[in-house]
Amino acid sequence: MTIILASLVGGLIALLVGGELLVRGAVGLAERAGVTPLVIGLVIVGFGTSMPELVTSVEAALAGSPAIAWGNIVGSNLANTLLILGAVALMAPIAIRQGAALRDTGVALLATVMLVSIAVAGLHAAWLGLAMLVLLACYIAYCYREERQAAPEILHNAPYDRAAALEMSDSRLHAPTANWFKPVGITLAGLAILVIGGRFLVTGAIDLARLAGLSETLIGLTIVAIGTSLPELVTSLVAARKGETEVAFGNVIGSNIYNLLGIGGVTMLVAPEAIPRTLLPVDLGIMAFSAIAVFGAVWLAKGVGRLLGGTLVAGYGLFLFAAVIQG
Repeated sequence: MTIILASLVGGLIALLVGGELLVRGAVGLAERAGVTPLVIGLVIVGFGTSMPELVTSVEAALAGSPAIAWGNIVGSNLANTLLILGAVALMAPIAIRQGAALRDTGVALLATVMLVSIAVAGLHAAWLGLAMLVLLACYIAYCYREERQAAPEILHNAPYDRAAALEMSDSRLHAPTANWFKPVGITLAGLAILVIGGRFLVTGAIDLARLAGLSETLIGLTIVAIGTSLPELVTSLVAARKGETEVAFGNVIGSNIYNLLGIGGVTMLVAPEAIPRTLLPVDLGIMAFSAIAVFGAVWLAKGVGRLLGGTLVAGYGLFLFAAVIQG
C-alpha cells in the first residue's frame, strides 16, 4: 500500500510540476518565435494548462482503464463547476456581465449534452474524437477572431480568461530569455516529467482500485480528477483574491470546454472505446445538471452569489460521499 500511495502522490506531483514547466517553456518558445500574445493565450496556455488531465486520461485509456480516463474528465468538470466555482463564489460573489460569458456557458452546456448523448448511445469511434477536436478548434478560432476585432471594453471570452488567470498566479510566465536553449530545455523537461508522472499516477490508481476493492470509475472521479484539477483551483482562487471574479469564472468554464472537447476528443481518438456505462446515470447526470445550473445562474441571476456558491460546494461534498459509499 505504501508503494501504491507513493506512486499516486509522486505521479500527481510530477504531473503538476511537468505541466507548469511545459506551459512556461512553450510560452517562452512562442514568444521567441514571435507568436502573438493572443495566440499564446488562447492556444498554448489553454492546452498547456490542461496537460495534466490530458496525459492522465490518455495514459489510462492506453493502459486499458477507460473508467479512469473518462472518470477523470467527468470528475474534473464536476470539481471545476461544484468545488472550484463554489469556492470562488464563497470568497467573493461573482457578478457576470452577459455576452461572452452567456455564450461560453452555452458552449459548455452543449458540449456536456453532446458527451452525455454519446455515452447514452454507446457510440465510440476515432472519427468522433476527431470531430470533438474540430469543434474545439472552431470555438477557439471564433474566440480569436472575437478578441482581434473587439473594442477595448470587450467582455473577454473563457479561453482568454484562462490565460489571464494563469498570468495572475505566475509572475514568471513571461520572463524574458536571451536564447532558445532555456525554453527548449524547459519544454522538453516538462514533457518528460508529464509522461512519467501520468504513468505513475495511472499505475498507482489501477493498483489502488484492485487492492482496496474500489472501482476504477471511483478512483478516476475522485483522487485523479481532484489532483489534476489543482492548477485550476489555484489560478481561480488567486484571480478571485485579486478581485477578478469574472476571470476566475471564465477560467472554470474554459477548463470545462477544453476538458470535454479537447481531452475527451483526444481520448476517444487514441482509444476509441465506449464511455463506461458506470458513469451513467449518476455521474454524467450530475455533470449535466451542474452545467445547466451554471448556465441558468448566468442567464437569470447574472452571477453566482455566496448562497449558490455554498450550495455548489455542499453538492460536491454530497457527491463525494455518495461516490465513496457506492464504491
